[in-house]
Amino acid sequence: MTVFNIGILALAAFVIGRLGKGRELALLGASVFVVYWLQPPQQFVSLVYWVPTATIAITILCWLLVSAPESHTWRQNWPAVLVVIAVMLLVDLNQFFGLEKIYMTTTPRLWMFALALGLFTVLFFILIKMPRPLYIFGAAFVAIILLFVFLKTPFFIKTAFEFINSLRGQQPGNSRYLISWLGFSYIAFRLMHTLRDRQVNRLPALTLAEYVNYVIFFPAFTAGPIDRAERFVQDLRNPVALAEQDWMEAGTRFFVGLFKKFVIADALTLIALNDVLVGQVKSSAWMWFFLYAYSLRIYFDFSGYTDIAIGLARIMGIRLPENFTSPYLKPNLTQFWNSWHMTLTQWFRAYFFNPITRALRTKEVLVPLIILITQISTMVVIGLWHGVAWGFALWGLWHGLGLFIQNRWSEFIRSRIKSPLPAQGQLVLNMIGIFLTFIFVSLGWLFFTLSTPALALQALSILFKL
Repeated sequence: MTVFNIGILALAAFVIGRLGKGRELALLGASVFVVYWLQPPQQFVSLVYWVPTATIAITILCWLLVSAPESHTWRQNWPAVLVVIAVMLLVDLNQFFGLEKIYMTTTPRLWMFALALGLFTVLFFILIKMPRPLYIFGAAFVAIILLFVFLKTPFFIKTAFEFINSLRGQQPGNSRYLISWLGFSYIAFRLMHTLRDRQVNRLPALTLAEYVNYVIFFPAFTAGPIDRAERFVQDLRNPVALAEQDWMEAGTRFFVGLFKKFVIADALTLIALNDVLVGQVKSSAWMWFFLYAYSLRIYFDFSGYTDIAIGLARIMGIRLPENFTSPYLKPNLTQFWNSWHMTLTQWFRAYFFNPITRALRTKEVLVPLIILITQISTMVVIGLWHGVAWGFALWGLWHGLGLFIQNRWSEFIRSRIKSPLPAQGQLVLNMIGIFLTFIFVSLGWLFFTLSTPALALQALSILFKL
């Protein structure tokens, strides 16, 4: 997103936050429009329209699965249905308006839009009458994971597009096919959370407008944080009134986020480690400098976007959860991951780490082995969430092993030190821990940011003069 985009979103948040009765529907219309508006260019132009449309369709289908029967009444949901269709149609009509600065003009023909809407409507009414056995939630959960894996694996995308081209009679080329599905990484977590919580009867009854607003809430749509449906809807139904101090808090958070992202992070981008620098830098000192610059850049970039999202949501009376609490000032790796992208780690703890831990405990597996398996598997999956590639898997393995070693070392020390250290001694240990944790995390970024593991190993050899 650009500063201009964010400025428009801030204006929309201010207007929506001042509304009364129509606030929920105004937020719904704005969020649906933003899904289209921010969609990046695609190799196949038509996907710029159909990918956001698929986002809306999948969200509505999941609502049909997870919503309680009392939320299916037409009286409750017809305004939301009309708003969604109106925005989708308005975007499609830009082929006649020609407002290229707002949205693409090569949108699908109206008969294609009408056909897609008709088919989806038939599917809608079929699903709304169907029973919902428990296995259907698990099947939908797996389907979202498979779609996610497809989108994150270049081989699968290339194979799919080459198959489509072969049906058209076109010869396969050497092009690198990509699908930029904006926001799907975060949408997937929200959808899976609601599917799982509905399966175990923890999800409250949500109307269509409430559910779609939760999934594609425009301040948090592209970069999080990942909220929980029950907490978000509570604020949506009863927005927190803003006093003068709240306005200061929201405005400060918003402008601090802008400064972090567009001043500090963008400046650090010029000197942050990348593939080209690895081939050019021969000095160990300069390599450390560029690596530390990348560590700071990724923090200020990501936390800046989070601050912007929290500030925009606060203007509308919604408090999004925190995502970063000074992670680079934590004295060990466990505390770092309890402070870095907190909503992501909390999601994986609830839906991946804890279930695996409980399952292994029932098998009477040794505790150290349980810790090793769960921490490595969790961190590798988090790595693969960023992309199905060896670099991300190695980054996850690096942190999984680091967490396991730190856990075992902490247990070893705790069993031998019976009395607490003096304040000065604890301060020294904390400072050493902060320094070592920052170095460890920075070295892990090599696997994350460099395009191949070979480049990461080359950078390591320069860093340590091997």
